[in-house]
Amino acid sequence: MTTKILIVRTSSLGDLVHMLPAITDIATHIPDAQIDWVVEESFAQIPQWHPAVNNVITVAHRRWRKNWWSAQSRAERSALKKRIRETQYDLVLDMQALLKTVWITRMARGKKHGLDWKSAREPLASLFFDVKHRVEFWQPAITRQRLLASLAFGYKYSGLPDYGLQSITNSINIEPVAMIMPSASRDDKLWPVASWHRVFDALQERGLGLRLLAGNPTETERAEQLIAGRENAVVLPRMGLTEVAHELAKATIMVGLDSGLTHLSAALERPTIGIYKASTPVRTPLVSTAYTASLGERGREPSAEMVLSAVQQALMPS
Repeated sequence: MTTKILIVRTSSLGDLVHMLPAITDIATHIPDAQIDWVVEESFAQIPQWHPAVNNVITVAHRRWRKNWWSAQSRAERSALKKRIRETQYDLVLDMQALLKTVWITRMARGKKHGLDWKSAREPLASLFFDVKHRVEFWQPAITRQRLLASLAFGYKYSGLPDYGLQSITNSINIEPVAMIMPSASRDDKLWPVASWHRVFDALQERGLGLRLLAGNPTETERAEQLIAGRENAVVLPRMGLTEVAHELAKATIMVGLDSGLTHLSAALERPTIGIYKASTPVRTPLVSTAYTASLGERGREPSAEMVLSAVQQALMPS
């Protein structure tokens, strides 16, 4: 008999990556699970990577909020409600417990689980769940996701997180390149140019080419300035998430600011060094079976020496 499950976790990139191990746990402990996942349309490729996900249902919060009452937005929301209500779910699990997700959760037919008042970032959202679970807020993001899923489905998870990305990693040949993510969603996350140059020097001295990621014209300009005059260093064109994932998966090493793509690199089992400056790695550390280093702290950026030491460790022969 199939256990029909709806997961509501719409954004953002890093949070969706952190959700993948919980999907693996659910599939492991509930072999007959049929998992549907509601996600923001711009991130729809991420659930598709996981073999346990049956259907991906997209929402467009970011687009709708610009024209919430337009005919197109209203029609799309109506279609979303119809799509979600097509299935009688055995369990609906809201992994975010936000007001923007709970209205989706309430559309669904099935017992609704989520975080309790003290665990939710937006406590009012917890009032709309049939079953509420306590998950301490101080725990790392992946732990919170895995724990919430285990409480909802009544199992105990164990072991290192499995992101379920073997469909990408199994067919990859590692290349002598270093992936670099020098940009982030906020300027207060940026790392000094001089520090980047020291890291670039060390990577290129080891024979690695530099491949810089950029998601918009401003990031592209910043990345091009960082590598100006260097050989074997390029800024990659903007790509879809699946294309980026394949680029990350074949890199020898990845060094990046605290961003979703840096966490994706760790999920793809590549040696990854994360540079934290405006956030704390206690809440969102890099977690992988490969070497990772989560360096820095909110209000205290890591020195170039710290990052260089991590690069040296990451590149040591195994």
